[in-house]
Amino acid sequence: MTHKIIVDKNKCIGCGACVAACSGSFEMKDGKAHAVKAEVEKLTCEQSAISSCPVDAISVD
Repeated sequence: MTHKIIVDKNKCIGCGACVAACSGSFEMKDGKAHAVKAEVEKLTCEQSAISSCPVDAISVD
């Protein structure tokens, strides 16, 4: 099963917690989080990134 990672740019405050938790899947662009890997087969550190986001800007579909 493929999981699609979604970052809500309107909610993102650019704190970088997701990058700290999972730098292989997230990066900062123009002061906002961006999913480097838009889809992953298995959630690993992405789950930590989702949990660490203080404004719930990251979700998985």
